[in-house]
Amino acid sequence: MHSFIKKFLKPKEPKKFELAFDAIPGWLDEQENTSRSALEHETVTPVRNIRNATAQLQHIVNGIADAEHDPAIHPKLKSIAKNSLPLFVKAMNSSLSKELPEDIEEFYSAAAECVKGCLNSIRGQGRYLQVVFPEEMKAVKSGIDAIGRELNVITASLTRYRKKKTLIQSIRSLYDALKDIRIDTEKSREKNQRMSARIKEYSERISVIKKELLVLPSDAGMKEVNEKKGVLAEMEKRQSEAHRTYAALSMTVSHVFRKAEKIATKQRQATEIATIRQAIELLSDHTVPEIKDLESALNTAFPIVQKMIGAGNIELKNKEERAVFTDTGRFCTEMCSIGNEIRAQELACSDLRKVIETNPLLMKMYSMEREKIQLESMLEKERHAQNELLDWSVKIKEKVPALQEELHQKISEIIGENVQLQIDFPTLD
Repeated sequence: MHSFIKKFLKPKEPKKFELAFDAIPGWLDEQENTSRSALEHETVTPVRNIRNATAQLQHIVNGIADAEHDPAIHPKLKSIAKNSLPLFVKAMNSSLSKELPEDIEEFYSAAAECVKGCLNSIRGQGRYLQVVFPEEMKAVKSGIDAIGRELNVITASLTRYRKKKTLIQSIRSLYDALKDIRIDTEKSREKNQRMSARIKEYSERISVIKKELLVLPSDAGMKEVNEKKGVLAEMEKRQSEAHRTYAALSMTVSHVFRKAEKIATKQRQATEIATIRQAIELLSDHTVPEIKDLESALNTAFPIVQKMIGAGNIELKNKEERAVFTDTGRFCTEMCSIGNEIRAQELACSDLRKVIETNPLLMKMYSMEREKIQLESMLEKERHAQNELLDWSVKIKEKVPALQEELHQKISEIIGENVQLQIDFPTLD
């Protein structure tokens, strides 16, 4: 029995007001309409009273103009009243004749301005009329006070309305912020899924390429390729040796030719200068010139230089120089022969290199390596972008609880009871 009574008397848990997140805008619209209706209902009577009081006050003011003066009043006061009265009536009518709008907030502002104008008139020209028209001015003050009391009623209603309106606007802002986060998070989730798919695609393709590249060297066709690469290496080695021999001989004879050029310049021998300089330019070129041009230049320059050697103008310093100018014909033949050999080797190496480079197996390998490098670059960019997206998601998640709590608190302020918000946010997972 005791447990039954205890259970019966147990206080009920406060009922929770459930509100879905997407229903908040509609609920806010209802709150705004309800609040506006309440304001209009609360202010119907004071608005009507103010309109009536304004009309009555205007009637009183206009009636003062026709009122008779007290005969006992001093003539000077009568004179002052006579001058002040038209100004007072004009100022009061200026304030009282202004239209009072239908909108309650605009009405309130206009009515407040009207009272302010009337009070200024009372404190201004009206102060001279209080002795001459005591009863009428007392009625004017009473009329202004009546309007002021009604305005105080509207002030209280407007204060409550504006407070709730501000609260509703704050809730809308919080809702919009959370809604934007939810939309952005959903878009980011879809973007993250696309990124993950591309990362998987790139990774799998890179893995396949790596496996194929490991198998390619053991392909039967690679033996032939490697043999040709070996032949090419030997050919390039012989070509390098021929280049060194050609360069060494060129340097030897060029050294003597430059001495000859200086002597010819000193002696102002224009033809000899041009001939020797032409030979030096061909010998100094980093590539082997046309053999006919080289042979012609040497055969033309040697006699000029030998004549300077014979005249004692040039002294041969070492055995290499003496060997060249002892038998210039042999040197010319040797240089041309080496030049022909180098040019032939260059052509042969180029042909073999093309054969190797166009080998289907190698072309496939190079293509796969280029694809692998490109995919690795794309994979790195995707991973970097995904990490940035995940960082953004973490920061957004940190903001959401505070926004939700503030939204819950402000809605509770309006409802005045427990609120259960139903808000679901997507994640990037």
